[in-house]
Amino acid sequence: MGSGGSAGRAERLPSGAAEQLSGGEQCLELSGRALRRVPAAVCALRGLQKLYISGAGLREVPAELAALRHLRTLALDGNELLEVPEALCRLPRLVHLYLGRNGLQGLPAAFAELQSLRSLWLEGNIVARFPRALLHLPGLRSLQLGDNRLARLPAALPRMAGLRGLWLYGNRFEAFPAALLCMAQLRVLDLDRNRIARFPDLTPLRGLRLLCYDRNPARAPPHTGPTVRLVGDGAHELMEARCQSLPEEEEEVEAAEAPPAPGSLRGP
Repeated sequence: MGSGGSAGRAERLPSGAAEQLSGGEQCLELSGRALRRVPAAVCALRGLQKLYISGAGLREVPAELAALRHLRTLALDGNELLEVPEALCRLPRLVHLYLGRNGLQGLPAAFAELQSLRSLWLEGNIVARFPRALLHLPGLRSLQLGDNRLARLPAALPRMAGLRGLWLYGNRFEAFPAALLCMAQLRVLDLDRNRIARFPDLTPLRGLRLLCYDRNPARAPPHTGPTVRLVGDGAHELMEARCQSLPEEEEEVEAAEAPPAPGSLRGP
């Protein structure tokens, strides 16, 4: 190490980081700091399991991040990333990944290597085409793609057999994506704030428990199974007419699969 030079300073952990790690939990929270880059000393924490660097002005992620082989949760949301670095794609134990509110247009092919990934947040980017790499992640359970520029979904989407929650609000769908009709395992589907004028019969979605369709030009609530909770224009009257609510255990599943509200503490 240098003695006071710029290289020496770069190897030091940010203030307060050592205290966070002293308790034994391999979790580091650096969100909200004007870091601009990931400190090299952070990439040297080989046992780190959770790393939060949200809203820190990051424009790049160093290749050394791939050394964090035990990382399970990584939050890089609210930064200035324009692409996903391949170093991130070499984290074999990554389960939860937050990349929302950056400037991402897509995902690299190497993203398909994240076979342990279960939850992915990509909301608030500029994704116009569904990332093909995701089709190679059959274990992904929760996918947040709200507030992007999607207008269609690939016919191969049902290949993602593990998917349970899909958030597509604030996109550019003018028709209900036909591929979704083949995904009977979906439990949560959010299509709020799109341009869908008509919904097909959604009773084939037997696993569905929550459907958000508000702020679309459709004039009537979608036709669904009797256990689906609807959120949208006319839903209140329809739910009252059914005179039933979701069983308590279904509500627990719904809450577990829903993404956290902006600014809330992330559980994983």
